[in-house]
Amino acid sequence: MAACSIARIINLGDLAKCPKNLCSLLFRVVSKILALSPSLLKEVEKDDGDQPSMTESVMANLPELHQDILMEIFALLEIPDLVRAGSVCNSWRSAYNGLRSLGIYKLSQTPCLLYTSESAGDSVVSLYSLVEKREYKITLPEPPVRSRFLIGSSLGCLVTVDDVSEMHLVNPITGEQIALPSVITIEHVNPIFNESGAIHMYEYSWYSASKVYHSEPSIFSLDELREYLLVKAFVFSDTSTENYLVVLIHNPRWQLSFARVGDDKWTWLPPHTHYADCIYKDGILYAVNKVGEIHAFDLSGPVVTMKTIIEMVPGYACDKMYIVEAPWRDLLQVWRSYEYIEGDYEADLHDADPAISVVNTGEIKIFSVDTVEKKRVEIKNLDGHVLFLGHNQSLCLSMEEYPNLKENYTYFTDDNDLSLFGRKNNRRDIGLFDLKHNSREELVSPQLWSNFPAPVWITPSFTKLNFAKKKHL
Repeated sequence: MAACSIARIINLGDLAKCPKNLCSLLFRVVSKILALSPSLLKEVEKDDGDQPSMTESVMANLPELHQDILMEIFALLEIPDLVRAGSVCNSWRSAYNGLRSLGIYKLSQTPCLLYTSESAGDSVVSLYSLVEKREYKITLPEPPVRSRFLIGSSLGCLVTVDDVSEMHLVNPITGEQIALPSVITIEHVNPIFNESGAIHMYEYSWYSASKVYHSEPSIFSLDELREYLLVKAFVFSDTSTENYLVVLIHNPRWQLSFARVGDDKWTWLPPHTHYADCIYKDGILYAVNKVGEIHAFDLSGPVVTMKTIIEMVPGYACDKMYIVEAPWRDLLQVWRSYEYIEGDYEADLHDADPAISVVNTGEIKIFSVDTVEKKRVEIKNLDGHVLFLGHNQSLCLSMEEYPNLKENYTYFTDDNDLSLFGRKNNRRDIGLFDLKHNSREELVSPQLWSNFPAPVWITPSFTKLNFAKKKHL
């Protein structure tokens, strides 16, 4: 096998690609493999990198590592660092490719904040690593991401909407991009063709299974439909069938549709409306609506069945409602409430609208859902766990698997309905919420990200969605 000396691995000339935090991690791993003395390890970790003496002298006297050992080391890196490590030298690239192709890379990934920046270019996204406290830039396939809407993030994939209102799955890490069934197969949309037979407008009907909201349909241009129709999307893995499922919350009135691998159209899930969030568990799609009612759709049979597992919350509950599967397998219902601050709050932001109030997360409440007794039990804290909320799949993670996160905190991004696709120049509601003290903190100050598309949480993944023989999902 090809080998690469540790001196080459941690050569100070490569630090632009392999910074000190990566060096430190590699030293810790290598010390276990090669039985370096603890005192020597401490000296190396203390080296500030300004002088090459300690690091280079230690590295120059270490043996070469074969690719199986390199892969053992790389398997302990999170994906952003792993991708960077694969660019250091040919041997590293070979170990990186081997790790991926053999399917032995199984490290749980800490979510990153994904956002765009005008200065980085229209096709570039940035990932802010909560572990490394730094950003990584990735170029996505066309069309430019800053021309798209982001309507979801699940399983390491973004769900995007282009300027003709068609949806794609995009994996930022692998560059894989897959077309979802056409928007014209959604129940409420019909194409309008021009004289040459090309679609040039959409007809959009305003009804649910129980009510017609407008008797006449609306006519929208190709790029205009997405502003009215598409709300939020999710990608779920069905382990029982080794299949994938995409669920879509869409208008009018926040209804549900879904598609499986191989489908060429969306399947409508009437009769209810005003859905806010979804999860998929054991063949059942659980969807919570804006008043806290949870519906369970059994998608495993030829006919979809639905039952209500918990009734609506009496009176007003919150501004945003979420449903999450906890690591201990319970269902959690999360309530997020906003504080609205009026006034000239964004004078420093170009084109911000001072007449619109700031939306800040002011309170988060968590409830365990008892599906037998059909009741909610409030949880005052999440000892040993953290939450991720936003315009992405909601997550509850264990600190045992993700020790670099802050225990009993909620990491949140802005998914206020009015702000997602409008108010593009106003400051985003992004940060951490201390569940114990009911207070919020900034994630990074000042904020690094631009405001559109709205930033989302994404869990980096090398997983390829196997649609090679499928025209559509």
